[in-house]
Amino acid sequence: MTFFYRLLLCFLLVSINTFSQKEKSSFQVIPLGVKGGIDEKNLSAYLIAPTDSKDFICLDAGTVNAGIEKAIEKKTFKVSTSEVLRKYIKGYLISHAHLDHVSGLIINSPADSSKTVYATQKCMELMENHYFNDQTWANFGDAGPGFLLKKYHFQTLNTSEETPLTNTSMTVKAFPLSHVNPFESTAFLVKNNDSYALYLGDTGPDEVEKSTDLKNLWTAIAPLIQEKKLKGILIEVSFPNEQPDKFLFGHLTPNYLMKELHVLEDLAGKGSLKGLKIIITHLKPPAKNIAKIKDQIKNQNDLGVQIIYPEQGKKLEL
Repeated sequence: MTFFYRLLLCFLLVSINTFSQKEKSSFQVIPLGVKGGIDEKNLSAYLIAPTDSKDFICLDAGTVNAGIEKAIEKKTFKVSTSEVLRKYIKGYLISHAHLDHVSGLIINSPADSSKTVYATQKCMELMENHYFNDQTWANFGDAGPGFLLKKYHFQTLNTSEETPLTNTSMTVKAFPLSHVNPFESTAFLVKNNDSYALYLGDTGPDEVEKSTDLKNLWTAIAPLIQEKKLKGILIEVSFPNEQPDKFLFGHLTPNYLMKELHVLEDLAGKGSLKGLKIIITHLKPPAKNIAKIKDQIKNQNDLGVQIIYPEQGKKLEL
């Protein structure tokens, strides 16, 4: 019996040690919309917050209300749509001003609560001049043309400068992306304590865009990968490999995704990306193209990254 108890004790100690070594998640991500293209109920928008927090920032806002309703339907949220919109979402990070990334913000603004909308200067100017201009839509902000309702605080982000996200424990750094050069998009590096998550708005590959924006971004985050502080990357893949370069319109294919990730690995060190969570965003219909994209990424994933396809309303952990 003594031997049996010793064996049992050893088993319990090993189990406890293994459990304690399991990496605790740092962020929760709730997709409110995951697609690019024609489905207005499922366009780019991702809530992010520290694990066990209800202080979310919305990364882009193509779909908001319908995404919250889907999250409630899937038991991700157990409160009303209004409570999530007004109390849980503390602000919006907008990568660029295309409608599939801002329409939810615009349409839901009358029902929303006061909070901050963050964007780089060019993106903010486009939203102020063309959307919140008191003509196409009431100006719910505190800057721009027309009568200012001052519900939203419009805060311009300086690239590569760490900015606190109001009413959260998180900060953000913005990095420029090329989305049909010279049109700009943005990547957001979100930080909480010593953990990071990276979200990219729409972007073309450097090779096609004749740009170094992605190379500069990869250079900036390579040390975080080396230090195991980057918990995941949300990055778009819009078209299958068959799409000609001249018809990419500032988007990625599986081939260009892997090329860019190889650039990142070269900077961070061989094998450094193994197991890294790569969340694929902005998949464009039709369904046959989405299936083809998934097959191509699977076949080309020679880096050992963990590919994740987000589902509207279903929580992810990073």
